[in-house]
Amino acid sequence: MTKNRITHRALAGIFTLTLLFAGCASINLDSQVAKSPSQALELAARESNTEKAQQYLLNVASRFQERGEHRAARTLLQSTQLAQPAPPLQAQKQLLAMTSAVALEDRKWADSIVAKLSPDNFRSYNSDLINQAASLQAETYALVGDHLSAAMTLMLLSQTDGKINPQQIHDQIWEFLKAVPEQKLASTGENSIGFETEGWLELAGSVRAPELSIDDQSRIIRRWQNNWPGHPAAQILPSELQLIASLAENRPEKIALALPLQGPLAAAGKAIRDGFLAAYYQDESGDRNKTDIRVVDTSGQPFDELYKELAAQDIDLVIGPLEKKALASLTSMRTLPVPALGLNYLPDSQKAPDGLYQFGLSAEDEARQIADRLAGQSINQVLVLIPDGEWGDRVETALLKRMQHNGAVALDIQRFFREDNLRAVTADLLGITVSRDRAIQVERTIGLNVEFEPRRRQDAEAIIMVAEPAVARQFKPLFAYYFGGDLPVYSPSIIYEGTPDAGRDRDLNQVMFTDIPWVLDDKNPLRNEASQVLPGTRGQLGRLFAMGADAWQLSKRLPLLRQVQTATIDGQTGQLAMTREGSIHRNQLWAQFESGTPNLLPQPVTPSTEEGENSQALTN
Repeated sequence: MTKNRITHRALAGIFTLTLLFAGCASINLDSQVAKSPSQALELAARESNTEKAQQYLLNVASRFQERGEHRAARTLLQSTQLAQPAPPLQAQKQLLAMTSAVALEDRKWADSIVAKLSPDNFRSYNSDLINQAASLQAETYALVGDHLSAAMTLMLLSQTDGKINPQQIHDQIWEFLKAVPEQKLASTGENSIGFETEGWLELAGSVRAPELSIDDQSRIIRRWQNNWPGHPAAQILPSELQLIASLAENRPEKIALALPLQGPLAAAGKAIRDGFLAAYYQDESGDRNKTDIRVVDTSGQPFDELYKELAAQDIDLVIGPLEKKALASLTSMRTLPVPALGLNYLPDSQKAPDGLYQFGLSAEDEARQIADRLAGQSINQVLVLIPDGEWGDRVETALLKRMQHNGAVALDIQRFFREDNLRAVTADLLGITVSRDRAIQVERTIGLNVEFEPRRRQDAEAIIMVAEPAVARQFKPLFAYYFGGDLPVYSPSIIYEGTPDAGRDRDLNQVMFTDIPWVLDDKNPLRNEASQVLPGTRGQLGRLFAMGADAWQLSKRLPLLRQVQTATIDGQTGQLAMTREGSIHRNQLWAQFESGTPNLLPQPVTPSTEEGENSQALTN
């Protein structure tokens, strides 16, 4: 869900409600301007009339909210003096509480609020506040994960307030319905009451059915519109469904797959090509008579020249290039005449031209997911191992940025080369070297030999190990040797070669790592079929094969992902989502080594980020 901002206009409306509920406040209290929650509570405690004191505290809380001081407002609203507000003040307190709970993303507080709510609760407010009250109520429900009640709140609002924007409210309802678990959606649909509610639930359930192609979804949407002609959403579909309904008609028909097929990147280029074509031929939704795929070798000339040649040949979409330098050559144009799906990412310092999408196996994506996994397990202090070099620099930057966003800190970061003395690197990381140096200093100071056992640093809660398999198999036993065997270890996909090897990977037992579905999910029809007839579907080339397969799926959905920020695709390389700038990011699976073999772990709930949350997964 994309959280609506608490606008000044909304707060002004809430403050108006505050005044309506105010009545005649004590003159002494009205003459006092509290500058802090504690001062307000102290002043209110002097008022003998409980209702007047409570009204004063609500007025002050509202003023704090107007200034954006929601923590101060929370202090007042959660105080014992407002624990049992007088009946005339209950609705006012509830509205103020929802405002600050949403602004602070305080889920525990929101949970206590919704326990006293029902979807139609907002209807008890004055007519000029109904819209704002319903929006806050929906956001409060969503904050605690009750997206169905959030959606039903807005369904009732659409029936109550004739002045609302129908497109906007339908888009919001759809976002909430997408986040409702399928089982809950189905059980609610069987027992739903009311024309509009039944229609919405049937639409959500049918479009979200598993294994549907874009064409299937488009047909289902049109059929639903025919079956529910009087439903508000049939007349004004949610924006995302409008796009889905039109995608089949507007998908690119002439595609240029531009990859290096000679030179040092030839193996990578061929793996991506094979994955793209395998996914294309497995996709039964495509019209073979209309789709024309042309494979072009990029190794023979500068890519910007090749792109201009392709753009002049009635091409609908260019997929490529793979090389960073070739991708950067397109930035000389402000707008691309033909859209391009680049298979790499531009540096942050370079602005992408309009029409350029970027997709790849980004190590930065994995670094961010490790940081989010730690946050989900309340781990805030970690030790980090990262290889030296430009690749490691990018991983470190992405990791630290997301950790800072999540309120976590890296206590120490050790950069290394694979030729380094890994014992010394590990000893430095765990604080053993410092412990030994301290003992030596003590011996020198007192002039006596001291019996000493080194200790690792005690403030670390976990280790992040970014290392290829051969190096990681050496690091992991060293953690135990230097008294860090009890610390959980997290790694990106570089730790796993992509093919089970229990004998060699036993040293990695208990290490948790993130990797793509193509590698970790055994129930994969495309992988099973491709591995029987094609080489290079395992290991690192297998990951590139999966990237090529996803490039085909993306080619049909780029407008959807660009225009609907919450839309995602369940791909072979992860759950794919697009930023407003056209960069595609991936959310991968998690596994843990047990007896040398990766076992899937429960997948964490993705926290709210700038990339969006509560996204709908679109399958083939």
